[in-house]
This record gives sequence, C-alpha cells and structure tokens, in this order.
Amino acid sequence: MKTTQVKYSLGFNPIRSARFRYHRLLGLLTIVSSGISRRGHVDAIGRPIVDVFPGSSICLGRNVTMISASFATALGVSHPVVLRTLRPGAQIKIADSVGISGGSICAARLIEIGEGSMLGANVTIADTDFHSLRPHYRHGHTDPTIGVEDVIIGKRVFVGANSIILKGVTVGDNAVIGAGSVVVKSVPANAIAAGNPCRVIRELTAQELEQALLC
Repeated sequence: MKTTQVKYSLGFNPIRSARFRYHRLLGLLTIVSSGISRRGHVDAIGRPIVDVFPGSSICLGRNVTMISASFATALGVSHPVVLRTLRPGAQIKIADSVGISGGSICAARLIEIGEGSMLGANVTIADTDFHSLRPHYRHGHTDPTIGVEDVIIGKRVFVGANSIILKGVTVGDNAVIGAGSVVVKSVPANAIAAGNPCRVIRELTAQELEQALLC
C-alpha cells in the first residue's frame, strides 16, 4: 500500500493561509460597514470593534494593519482592536503604515497616531478620564467636569505590549515606550521610556537613529 506524502514548498501551509483569508474578510466587512474613513488599503485580520459616535470621525491612512485574531501575532491579543469615539466632534486619526495588535483607542476629543508607529499587543490609549471625580456624576461620560485632553503619538513610535497612554500625553517621533508602562506625562522625541509612571531612561543613540532611518 502506497503512502502519499504531501510537501509544501517554502513552508506554505494551506490551512493557515485559508485562516488568514477568512479573518481578513471578516475584518474588511467590519471596516466597510463601520463608517470609518479610509485613505487606502487597510489590512484588518479579524473583526475589530468599531463604534463611531454620531458627529464624530475615525480616519485610517494607507496600509494600516489591525490584528484582532491571536493566531496572527506572536504574543496573541486579549481582545479585538477597539476604535471608539465617545462624543460629537471626537476624532481618531491614524496615519499611514500604523500597526495595532488588540489595542483599544478611545477618544472623547482627539487621538492622533503618526505614520509608521506600532502599538504592541493590548495597548490602551485614551484621551479622557471617562468618569467624573464627583461621586454623584460618575455614571456616564457626559459630565462637563470629566478630564479630556488630546493625545498625540508621533511618527515611528513603538509602544510596548500592555502599555497605557492617558490623556494629555504627547509622544515624540521615534520614541520607544517599554512594555507595561503607564504614560501620564509627555515623552520627548528619540527617547526610550518605561515604567509606572513612565519615565525617560535614555535617548536613542545617533547610531540607533541612523539605522532606524535607513529601514
């Protein structure tokens, strides 16, 4: 009795390939039906959670990658990518070639992520405290005393897994945020920062910056 052996050249796995195609279709259908504005191709692997508040906007640049399925990224994800605006006029602006793995981005006013930036697994970015400090007004997101400040992430920033970036923070171009950081103050360009609360550890060297710009 002959045994037929199937060999896949160059490591090609048809089951994995089919799985990617299926989850990309789910992602595309969600993006197309969500009311998100797109400037070009978006690679959504798995179905993201998208909630665009009436009168607000979410805009994605070209070649944005959003991974909502654990099999498609090394560390896996705790939940799908979440893109959510909370109030009229709120904006989420994600520039070209940004990568997001299971991240939560929630805006009451403005969150902006610059070109080429990468968010590691399960990063959270929020420009709001969500709830009032006043005990009797903590249910809901509409109390005028709730703290809200823009969050601006520069170009080519890397944010490590499970980090949290809170309201009013600006992260400069090329900065690196270590895994598990809680960022409550702005981080300058070309810096490596980490911790809770997040602090600058050192600046990127000229050689590191030169190599980054060559990539």
